[in-house]
Amino acid sequence: MTSLAEDRLIEPYGRPAPVVRFVGWASLTILAAFMINNILVTWFNHPVLTIGLSTGDSRVWAQVALYAIAIGGALWWTITRPNNALRYEAGHISAFNAYLVRACFYFVFFVGLADVAIAFLRVEGLLEVFFPEDVAAGLLRAQYIGPYVHMPLLGLGFFVALFSRTLGFQWLALLIVGAELLIVFSRFVFSYEQALMGDLVRYWYAALFLFASAYTLLEEGHVRVDVLYAGFRQSTKGFVNAFGTILLGMTTCWSIILIGMGSQQAIINAPIRNFEVSQAGTAGMYVKYQMAAFLAIFAITMLIQFVSYLFETVADARSEPGHRDHAGAATA
Repeated sequence: MTSLAEDRLIEPYGRPAPVVRFVGWASLTILAAFMINNILVTWFNHPVLTIGLSTGDSRVWAQVALYAIAIGGALWWTITRPNNALRYEAGHISAFNAYLVRACFYFVFFVGLADVAIAFLRVEGLLEVFFPEDVAAGLLRAQYIGPYVHMPLLGLGFFVALFSRTLGFQWLALLIVGAELLIVFSRFVFSYEQALMGDLVRYWYAALFLFASAYTLLEEGHVRVDVLYAGFRQSTKGFVNAFGTILLGMTTCWSIILIGMGSQQAIINAPIRNFEVSQAGTAGMYVKYQMAAFLAIFAITMLIQFVSYLFETVADARSEPGHRDHAGAATA
């Protein structure tokens, strides 16, 4: 007799799904390899993989090895755990993605508060009152604030997310409303307005919209344009969703990642590498480069969730037990 944990690992009908599992896990391991490779290209001036291969740059073989390890790791996982249930693995992937999104929410919360405070002191000429001269001079430059203020807060966000089980959507939405209300009071009651106030609202709103998308996919909350779908059986819905996930969802995510992070000067990498700031300059927050990174976080978290969703939909197509009924799924 098996334990509950063991039951969750065994395919209900003894029918492993090696191809689907390999495709899903390979997408995740290749994503991890791509992100490591992107760090090498963006920050350590390694050549882009295709250019390095064509020019014979020896450094490119480290990048080739990364992708080989990624594919090998996915194959090893699939072969050594042939009876892992699709829903079981989907649940673990979703749990990791939830942690990642939680950490990002805490990060933008901490950075929003810290950066708006620094921006206020910078605008009002109060930095030297609260900080030593060299630190005050550094806080005038995005290249200082990024590594020495924002990056430690990123680590703090991931640490706090270990002990929190809330994704923070409602709290961040409430903070956005509060920030908007503060703008109204300061503008019409005290006749005071600075660019940093609007920057904070845009920063938090962009995070709310882009980070919550993966969680919305988990809960089947995205609007579905439904013509025939509602009348399908559960297995047929799973079949349709599985093909849509691969052909539309995962393909779109990879397109954003490859186009946005394909080189040092790509539309996501370039602002991050240069710690780009808005046209407001010293009058605003120094977070514009992070809003470019939000696009990458959106694509990455959606891709991870699409892999989980693929496993769930294939399990539905195979009529496996454990289907979650999303009664509140939106249709149009």
